[in-house]
Amino acid sequence: SSFPGLLGNVVAGRIANRLDLGGTNCVTDAACASAFSAVSMAVSELYLGDSDLVITGGVDTLNDIFMYMCFSKTPALSATGDCRPFSDQADGTILGEGLGMVALKRLADAERDGDRVYAVIRGVGSSSDGRAKSVYAPRSSGQAKAIRRAYELAGFGPETVELLEAHGTATKAGDVAEFSGLKLAFEEEGDSVRKGWCALGSVKSQIGHTKAAAGSAGLFKAVMALQHKVLPPTIKVDKPNPGLEIEESPFYLNTEARPWIRGGDHPRRAGVSSFGFGGSNFHIAVEEYAGPAPRAGRLRSTSDELVVVTAPSPAALAEALRAIDVPEAASWRPPLLPWLARDSQERYDAAAPARAAIVAKNDDDLRSKLQKAAELVSRRPGEPAQTPNGIHIGYGKAEGDVAFLFPGQGSQYLGMGKGLAMSFDEAIGPWDRAADLAGEIFEPPLHEVVFPKPAFDDETRAAQRDELVKTEWAQPAIGCTSLSMLRLLQTMGLEPAMVGGHSFGEVIALHAAGAFDEATALRVARRRGQLMAEAAATTAGSMCAVVASIERVREVIDAAGLDVVVANHNAPEQVVLSGATEAIAKAETVLAGAGLTAKRLPVATAFHSPIVKSSSAPFAAALEEMTIAAPRKTVYANTTAAPYACDVAGVRATLAAQIAEPVRFVEQIEAMHEAGARIFVEVGPGSVLTGLAGRILKGRPHVAVALDDKGADGLGRWHTGLAALVAAGVALDLGALWRDYRPLADPRELPAPKMILNLTGTNYGKPYPPPEGAAAMPPPNPELPVDAPHATSVHAGTNGVDVTPIATHAPVTASNLEATVNDSTTNKGANGAAHHHPAPQAPMAAYPQTAVYADPWLVAYQQAQQQTAEAHTAFQNAMAQAHIAFLQSSEAAMDGLVAMATGVAPTSDRE
Repeated sequence: SSFPGLLGNVVAGRIANRLDLGGTNCVTDAACASAFSAVSMAVSELYLGDSDLVITGGVDTLNDIFMYMCFSKTPALSATGDCRPFSDQADGTILGEGLGMVALKRLADAERDGDRVYAVIRGVGSSSDGRAKSVYAPRSSGQAKAIRRAYELAGFGPETVELLEAHGTATKAGDVAEFSGLKLAFEEEGDSVRKGWCALGSVKSQIGHTKAAAGSAGLFKAVMALQHKVLPPTIKVDKPNPGLEIEESPFYLNTEARPWIRGGDHPRRAGVSSFGFGGSNFHIAVEEYAGPAPRAGRLRSTSDELVVVTAPSPAALAEALRAIDVPEAASWRPPLLPWLARDSQERYDAAAPARAAIVAKNDDDLRSKLQKAAELVSRRPGEPAQTPNGIHIGYGKAEGDVAFLFPGQGSQYLGMGKGLAMSFDEAIGPWDRAADLAGEIFEPPLHEVVFPKPAFDDETRAAQRDELVKTEWAQPAIGCTSLSMLRLLQTMGLEPAMVGGHSFGEVIALHAAGAFDEATALRVARRRGQLMAEAAATTAGSMCAVVASIERVREVIDAAGLDVVVANHNAPEQVVLSGATEAIAKAETVLAGAGLTAKRLPVATAFHSPIVKSSSAPFAAALEEMTIAAPRKTVYANTTAAPYACDVAGVRATLAAQIAEPVRFVEQIEAMHEAGARIFVEVGPGSVLTGLAGRILKGRPHVAVALDDKGADGLGRWHTGLAALVAAGVALDLGALWRDYRPLADPRELPAPKMILNLTGTNYGKPYPPPEGAAAMPPPNPELPVDAPHATSVHAGTNGVDVTPIATHAPVTASNLEATVNDSTTNKGANGAAHHHPAPQAPMAAYPQTAVYADPWLVAYQQAQQQTAEAHTAFQNAMAQAHIAFLQSSEAAMDGLVAMATGVAPTSDRE
């Protein structure tokens, strides 16, 4: 029976039937807020104790022609075919469809039962607009009422909410009304002075307006953001709507994914709005879960993955690489790469004699690189190799000790460490703990300088970069990025035998050796940066880099009697000079005259020289107030190129003096190599130290590994660094990086579904306009001739088909049509009225033949279609003849009745 399909409530009934649920089942309707009206009912069921578990959400897959006609009358649809919420280019919404369901329980019950918890709903607020202008016109005050009620129930204010998932349909009236309502609620109940603390966005920019399911989409986005500690982007916004004056509000448009950093004063919190035609308003306050129940597994979403393959010999390694079956893509099967990455990393054996590590972006990339790696192993068995595109091959056990190197100022860049912080809890931890120091040593919080709010003009972006360059921010920012990477390496069980840093990097090296804790490391970094900034403001110094050996540079400056010092000896052919600005200018002239290249560095003053010696004493005083212990690992000092003293007083003295002393990096790296270090891992932003170490140790056995690339997003460089360590045979618990992620199944073992419905929309996978612009658009279809030639015969071929020619017919013209209409039989009845009987139709004119098909099956198909058309025409003619006969019979009967009644015989003009 099709009758149940016409009843909306059957949807809920079927779910309850299949899952054998005994509580309430019903469907609610609040237009575009329907999903949240259902959630509101579900929360009430739990609150009243009528249910212990409720499945609720929204479903909307009805986007037929009638739906589009209705929305076009509002008018709410975008004329440009795009949804840009709160943008200056917003011109309406686009329709989407979706299904989103959530399972809700009372928190105490979920914790008792050991359920995996994604997030906690703290309050659901609802309201009506009351008497408004029209059914389509939203009312800001009504929406604000629902928002206030949600936070009253939640027990916290909007000032603690840092993500607002708006209804955000991108209609001009709707966005303005909603934004006004948000400001009413957040400024009234929250902080009316502080600006721009809450990220504003709408998932409709990505999936369109899913109508009844829209609330489910917004709730899902907010819950995933809380669980993954990521502020998700709203796309397609190049500039905010100036009419909103968003800069003067509690909100900012978040147009890029950023780590969601939060101190320990309260959990991460989000608000989600959903509004429906007729003034139905709902708002839900959601909070990050931080209790004892198991956390739900994260979803994996990275730009690339690392696959590890080990074997007992080169031949076995080549065979293992070739044996990995990467199936071709199928619409029903998830990609192999994520599962294989996890499985292979969890089985990584550093002691295996032959190892290969591959960084791949997708299954096709993986398939190609597996083949390439197998060829490299077979062609050069036993010889280590690596390629620029992410293939690393190594043999034998790891040689020598592992050393960590920590970079100094100059390595900073906006967004550094972003990919790691958004992917691993261990990596975001140092940033969260740095946020706890806001107000004490950081104002604004450190993460707001490193991961600033999205900028919409070049001037703002330049100002953000300039702020991070300042020493008081650059040093703690670099330090926190290094701490983030250090925590991940420690999670994998990698501990160095010795550590060292370059200039500021020595602070984090001391922390890695156990000299002080994480908070102290950040306090030291901040104070050191502040003192160097003060020195820069009170001294006139400069620095320049010279491409020459240190012996040659000293020879030139000594001969000229220049008042400059060697501040950094970074590489065999790179020396940095420091001194008064006038002295540096003179040195550049003298060096140029000696045939040496000197380049002025963009620094604030003459660091690592006597000019900044005044900073050493206050820095030493600051260190005296901090808790410092003797290092538990060997730490190499820049000033001596030798290990730090093992006593606390010696640590304080060496670190305080380092500001004004030279950085003897070449000697330091050589001393570490002499002490047994063979694997140097740069732990921090950029890859400067990796390049320097490679140049210093060129020709000697060593491996230098960077874990980051300046300006690169995602985890690509991180995975490449791990691949190099795998090839070197370094013991790593790679599986530890996957423990917070949801388990995966091998896609190759999944059974193919019994029925597959592929997307076949005309425009599926064809964005308009194309990414390449108008030049990439296909040309117009060519004009077709009116009269096409006759089809030629196709005789028996390989398939035995023998098709006769198909005649073409003249097209139907206006004159032909007129003749057909006038060609009818006209009779007059007894009362003189004319009776028109349609003449039998002529055979239907066939469509003009537009092509001559060479394939026999196409000709056969066309002939079959022609025969079908002719049969249909014959049927219509037969029906017409029968109808004419019926009309003539009826007419004759009527004439007889008239004659009987009047006594007058009927007349006729028929022959």
